[in-house]
Amino acid sequence: MISERVTGDRVIRTVLPVEAPTVAALHARARATYYPDGLPDDGLDWAANWRTAVERADGHVLCGVEQGRIAAIASFRVPDGGAADTVKLFQFHVDPDHWRTGLGTALHAACVEQWQADGRRAAVLDVHVDNRRAQAFYARLGWVPDPGNPPADGDHHLFLRFRVPGE
Repeated sequence: MISERVTGDRVIRTVLPVEAPTVAALHARARATYYPDGLPDDGLDWAANWRTAVERADGHVLCGVEQGRIAAIASFRVPDGGAADTVKLFQFHVDPDHWRTGLGTALHAACVEQWQADGRRAAVLDVHVDNRRAQAFYARLGWVPDPGNPPADGDHHLFLRFRVPGE
């Protein structure tokens, strides 16, 4: 498991449970950018949800830290009932102030490294249809539309798949 990876002034590491409120705030800032009418109030306690994700024994929550501040987050695990060789990237967010700095690419590389260590052969995710910036980011990294999971009419998400490079 990745506990800490240092590259210059950047650190990729595992999130601590006490950092859940910080992670939830970053999550909200990033999500707000692709909702044209503002971030909808979904009534969820995102800090509690993030704490649960961090504390799951079967999952990973990584963060990218720059200048001592969490600036990117990624949460992944094998989904309940999913194939053991396929991991789902449930959340991946970079603070808008850190877009186009390479932090997202570095965090994604750390995710792929962990997937390889865990023996995963594929990864899946869903991305909001209005989040064109994220769609372009994932495409640059090799994510493609998931042929086994096309979006239904009126669906607000696109489903993508990634082949985890093997040795």
